[in-house]
Amino acid sequence: MPGVTESAGGGSALTPEELTFWRLLQRVQVRATRVLETDLLLEHDLSLPAFEVLTRLAEAPHRRLRMNDLADRVLLSRSGLTRLIDRLEGDGLVRREACQSDARGLYAVLTDAGAARRDEAAPTYLRAIRTLFLDLLDETELRHCTAVLTKVHAAVRAAGRPPIPRTRAVAGAARPYRAAGQEAGRSGTRSRSSSTRCCSSERR
Repeated sequence: MPGVTESAGGGSALTPEELTFWRLLQRVQVRATRVLETDLLLEHDLSLPAFEVLTRLAEAPHRRLRMNDLADRVLLSRSGLTRLIDRLEGDGLVRREACQSDARGLYAVLTDAGAARRDEAAPTYLRAIRTLFLDLLDETELRHCTAVLTKVHAAVRAAGRPPIPRTRAVAGAARPYRAAGQEAGRSGTRSRSSSTRCCSSERR
């Protein structure tokens, strides 16, 4: 069976350098996300997707976004976002509002309690991002990385692949990110004892 560095099925082979870059990109994304998730859960009992929702709403005009727009911004499926908003709403961190211009549309709105919870967790989030990434780059490297990722992101968006239904998804695909919402409590969180056991087992 040919490897990815060999030509197979008409696809262009990857050089060892290209393959190394691609795999490093995957590993950095997964491991950085895992660290962010762990820190937010342990210090604030808040999942990474929940924090992203609160942050996107805090940045939006009038602290509200339509549900479809919010799902796109936080990279969740519509159904996944609905379940997460259910939990956040139950904890009083967000509320739903009807869209006056579209009877079928709904807004997710950040409450004062949600804004306070987000502000409390933000330093933990920012500290992890700086420690894991930003503090390692000088200004030139940061500009270069931004330019490269902007170019790649545009190509990925142009590809326009629809989400794969969960029943057809490859087993384990995107599991760490999805688990943040599904294994969580009402606001996308888990108990501290459960989080501690999980983190301890991963670090062994």
